[in-house]
Amino acid sequence: MLMDKKAIKKSVYNFYDKVAQEDKKVSVDVENLNKSLGYTAEDLKNIPEESQLGLGCGNPKEKGKPQQGEIVADLGSGRGMDVFLASKSVGDSGLVIGIDSNYKMIEKSREIAFKKNFKNTEFRLGEIEHLPIADNYLDLLMSNCVINLSTDKEQVYKEIYRVLKTNGRISISDIMLKKDLPVEIKKDPNVYGT
Repeated sequence: MLMDKKAIKKSVYNFYDKVAQEDKKVSVDVENLNKSLGYTAEDLKNIPEESQLGLGCGNPKEKGKPQQGEIVADLGSGRGMDVFLASKSVGDSGLVIGIDSNYKMIEKSREIAFKKNFKNTEFRLGEIEHLPIADNYLDLLMSNCVINLSTDKEQVYKEIYRVLKTNGRISISDIMLKKDLPVEIKKDPNVYGT
């Protein structure tokens, strides 16, 4: 029997909860991985090392190009890597909001922001299917390899369009399947989130 939506959601939460508690990166060469995903040496210099987990699949800031004074949100912000990077672009007059469903990730992000003096960032607890953001509020919405984890992608996109201003932009780095996965993989709760 395939996993139901609740089991998938729980599996994803448990995976990221473990990552948040371990206080370390996943077991990859994060710097080289990030460079291969489009982050420059300058980008990596501007991002607190403790926020770099090696869990993304692209660089949404590169394509989204946040501008001075804009309000930006990052879905599934983890420890805030893309939030901190975008905060440099929006400057003191802008704001970057990180949203994550895992409270431990939010705590870590807030701690990093406080220690590193990122005053134009906020981290909010919430699910990407129900964003804790007002209607028509964002200039740019970014997401780095998170929407694929949702069990209700249509609802995620409804929320994205709800929170974006009329001329708002979307910059999403994510993965897609070209063909259906084998049943034995779909049944494995350890596959979700990894």
